[in-house]
Amino acid sequence: MSEQQQGAAGDLLSLNLDELVAATDRTILDLLAEWEEPITAPMYEQIRYHLGYNDPAARPGKRMRPLLGLLAYASISPDWDRALPGAAAVELGHNFSLVHDDIEDGDAERRGRPTLWVRDGIPQAINTGDALFTISRVALHHLTTLGFSDAKVIRLMKLYDETCLRLCEGQFIDIAASARTEMQSVEHYFEMIGRKTAALISGSVESGAILASDDEEVIRHFRNFGWALGLAFQINDDLLGIWGDEAATGKEASDLARHKKTLPVLHAMEQASPADRAVLTNLYAETNPGADSVAAGLQVLERTGSREYTRMKAQEWRAKAISEIRTLSQLNPRAVAKLEEIIDRVISA
Repeated sequence: MSEQQQGAAGDLLSLNLDELVAATDRTILDLLAEWEEPITAPMYEQIRYHLGYNDPAARPGKRMRPLLGLLAYASISPDWDRALPGAAAVELGHNFSLVHDDIEDGDAERRGRPTLWVRDGIPQAINTGDALFTISRVALHHLTTLGFSDAKVIRLMKLYDETCLRLCEGQFIDIAASARTEMQSVEHYFEMIGRKTAALISGSVESGAILASDDEEVIRHFRNFGWALGLAFQINDDLLGIWGDEAATGKEASDLARHKKTLPVLHAMEQASPADRAVLTNLYAETNPGADSVAAGLQVLERTGSREYTRMKAQEWRAKAISEIRTLSQLNPRAVAKLEEIIDRVISA
């Protein structure tokens, strides 16, 4: 463990979430420094750029996934700093998928800056995404040096690999659905976000529980908590993608104009009258929809109750997530309170 990581150790419950993010970021930067050499320095700079390090203009992500893993660990065991390599692995793995997603989706911006493939080209971005994935697995090996058993680390690696496979499956479903003219069903959509979003958040939470406990019932509840939270998070993001406040979310609410086939749209297509369904079909057929077309589409979503349906689903899964951790009475209540603080941060429905 580096001196910086040792400085981060202590009572988790006296820290705020921003301090936990800082501890995770220090761990990631230590991992990069461990492997960086002069000849490969530009690749590691690309990683730091994507992650938003060393750039005052950057808006780094919330680091929600590593936070969830650290807090799951801390709710069971107080020595939370031992779980930092696992938290770093989760964040690096998430970001490998984002680098590749940006290429696959053709997204030119992420958090207000050019995406890596736009700045440095597709070949370098693909390679750097691969490097992020590999370093995330290297991070897991550091758990052995902190005293975790080989069996526990191997179990964590198995969970990590299975989660990444589910993530790839979800992305496959998403790309295939985006390429088709017709809309997928709501049921099909939940299959997709289960793999693409819920599996990663569930895996992040479960990893913290696995490191802290051998109680399979406790681990199961945390797994279920993460799954429900992942669904709630994605559904809430769908809501914000159409009706969110850009000043609050940091991104323009433009999912309709960008032809995103998110839950409100899919629900509306299933519930709409033939006339309203034609409005949405025409909107999604336009190459560059104008303001009038987008406004007409929004009216269809309101008439079909799709906004309220989406909000209700987010609230349902959020409540399910909270109920899973409140079932475990032996957990540290202050750590659980911090888990619920994250839920309040990222789910506004």
